[in-house]
Amino acid sequence: MANVVSFSGILSNEQELNPDFYNWNRIRVRYCDGASYTGDVEAVDPDTKLHFRGARVFAAVVEDLLAKGMKNAQNAIISGCSAGGLTSILHCDNFRALLPADTKVKCLADAGYFINAKDVSGEPHIQTFYNDVVTTHGSAKHLPSSCTSKMRPGLCFFPQNVAQQIETPLFLVNAAYDSWQIKNILVPGVADPHGTWQNCKLNITRCSPDQLNQMQDFRMQFLSALTGDDSSSGGMFINSCYAHCQTELQETWQRDDSPVLAGTTIAKAIGDWYYDRSSFQKIDCPYPCDKTCHNNI
Repeated sequence: MANVVSFSGILSNEQELNPDFYNWNRIRVRYCDGASYTGDVEAVDPDTKLHFRGARVFAAVVEDLLAKGMKNAQNAIISGCSAGGLTSILHCDNFRALLPADTKVKCLADAGYFINAKDVSGEPHIQTFYNDVVTTHGSAKHLPSSCTSKMRPGLCFFPQNVAQQIETPLFLVNAAYDSWQIKNILVPGVADPHGTWQNCKLNITRCSPDQLNQMQDFRMQFLSALTGDDSSSGGMFINSCYAHCQTELQETWQRDDSPVLAGTTIAKAIGDWYYDRSSFQKIDCPYPCDKTCHNNI
C-alpha cells in the first residue's frame, strides 16, 4: 500500500483547479473492507484471519473525525470513487444522521452506480457476486431497511434499488459506458473464455460493430436503472465516456480539456449543485458523440 497518495480533482487544495472546495478540510479514507463499509461479522475467518467489519470501521472513522472538529462543520460531503462511490450511496443517510442537524450535508457518488445486468453469456454474474459479498460480510443489517424490507439483501447492494429512497441530496457522476462495469459486469472473464473481448475492453476504439451494439444496449440498461432518481435535490452528470472515476483526477475534474456536458465541467456542475446556485441533471448522447471524453485506453 502506497505511503503517499495524490490529492487531486475534488481533493485539490489549489483554487484554480478546485474552485469550490479547495479550502475545505479534506480527508481520504483508505478502502480496506471489500464491501463498501457494510461488513459486520463478529467471528474472524479461521483460515485467512480476515475480519469482515467494515461498518464498524466506518463508524469509528466518523467518530474520530467528529472528535477532531467535524462536529463543528458547516458544510460536509461524503464522496468516493468506485466502491467508495457505492459507499457514498449506501451510507448517505447514515452519514447525514451522524452530523449535526444544522450542517449542510450532501453525498457524491463517482462511478459507484453499479447496475444489476446480465453478462454477454446471459448469466447474472454480478448479482451472484454481490449476493456472495453481502452474505460473507454480514452486510444485511447495514443496508437500507427501505430496501431489505422488500427484497433480498444481495439486491440492496445495487444502487438502483436504494437510491430512490435516499433522503439526503445525492449527486451521481458516472460514465454510461463505465469501463469497470463493461469489464466486470457485461464481460467478466468467465463469460469470455476465449478472450474475444480482450482488445475491446482495453480500448473502446478496437471494439467490433457487434461489441459496440452490446455496449449500447448496456448503456440503455444503465439509463433505465437511473429512472426515477430525479428529485429536485439530486444531481447527475452521466457522460458517454469509456472511463471509471472522474472526480479525483484533475484531467477529468477541472482542466481546459476536461469532459463537459452542456458546456459544464464536472467540477462546476457539482459546485453549483452543492451550493444551490443551480441544479444539474444531464445525460450525454451515445458514444461516440462526445469529443471531450478522456477514454481509458
